[in-house]
Amino acid sequence: MQTIRRAHAVQAVTAVQSEYSLFWRGPELKLLAVLEELGIGFVPFSPLGAGFLTGQIDEHTQFDASDFRNVVPRFSPEARKANLAMVAVVKAVAQRKHATPAQVALAWLLAQRPWIVPIPGTTKPHRLEENLGAVELQLTGDDLHEINQQMAQIQLHGERLPESALKMTGL
Repeated sequence: MQTIRRAHAVQAVTAVQSEYSLFWRGPELKLLAVLEELGIGFVPFSPLGAGFLTGQIDEHTQFDASDFRNVVPRFSPEARKANLAMVAVVKAVAQRKHATPAQVALAWLLAQRPWIVPIPGTTKPHRLEENLGAVELQLTGDDLHEINQQMAQIQLHGERLPESALKMTGL
C-alpha cells in the first residue's frame, strides 16, 4: 500500500487495477481502504473468478491446453469441486433475482463501492450483453448480507495463482 501512496504523492493516481471478486476478496484487507482514502478508483479484473462464478465450470471441465487455469491451483479438479459451494450461493441468488450467476457476481462488485468498476473479459457478444445486465440488477442490503454471510462460511480451496506468480503480485 506504501507503493500506491508514494506514487500518488508524485502524480495523482486515477485508478488501480487488481483482481477482485467473490472468488478472491484480498483487496478488502487493505487496498480498498487506501484507495478510498486517496480518492482512487478501482478496476477489478477477473470479476467472475476466471469464469468460475458463472456456474459453467465444474470439476469435470476440460480447459484448452493453452489456458492459464491449467496451472492455477484454484482450478485443479479437486479445488473446483470443493469451491462449487461458492457457485451454489451465487446461483441461488441468481435464481431468486431472475438473473444469471455472472450478473449476480458483477452486481455484488458494483454494490461494494461506487468507485469500483469491474472489467469482465469476454470474446462473445452474448456474454457482453449478459454482463451488461448486471448494471440493472439491484442487490438489496439483505441480498448482500446473505451472500457475504454464506461466503464467509465456505473455505476456499487452492491458491489464486501459481506460487511464482503470487510472489510478484505483492497481494
